[in-house]
Amino acid sequence: MQRVMIIGQPGSGKSTLARRLGEKTFLPVIHMDHIHWTAGWVERDRAEKSQMTLDVIAEPQWIFEGGHSATYAQRLARADTLIWLDLPLMLRLRRVLWRTVRHYGHTRPDLPQGCPEQFSLEFLAFIWRTRHRSRAKLQALYDTAPADKTTYRFTTAAQVNTFLSDLGTALAIGNLGIPHR
Repeated sequence: MQRVMIIGQPGSGKSTLARRLGEKTFLPVIHMDHIHWTAGWVERDRAEKSQMTLDVIAEPQWIFEGGHSATYAQRLARADTLIWLDLPLMLRLRRVLWRTVRHYGHTRPDLPQGCPEQFSLEFLAFIWRTRHRSRAKLQALYDTAPADKTTYRFTTAAQVNTFLSDLGTALAIGNLGIPHR
């Protein structure tokens, strides 16, 4: 486990899982939102996002969470591990609302400085509107992952927690090939 690609729809827990994996493995964590946005919630140009993503995945080690499907094929080609957080819509909506309340007016760790959390009906509508189409894209990516990739699909928070617990045990006995500090 040297290059981990984490995918999922908004509110699925990608950023949290990436942070927790990074804490356990000491692998560098990249949040797509740091590439997607600049201060003031200004979206970067598509070509710039793609180039920044390709620069990151050229590195030997990473945990990369988030969207920008234009680079999914390249990320998957470089990844050795693919994790799909396929959690239910209502759980994801609750999580988005909770993080909005919790971080309102402040910048979350997975966002660039100058992007304070805000309530957005538009974002909630986006989650609702894209729930089937986005999930189908993620399913197709997961289903076409080459056999040499380690793949995980989690449909509950409990599965994610078990994975992290089991990972901690595997790291303790040193059988994952991850450098220890």
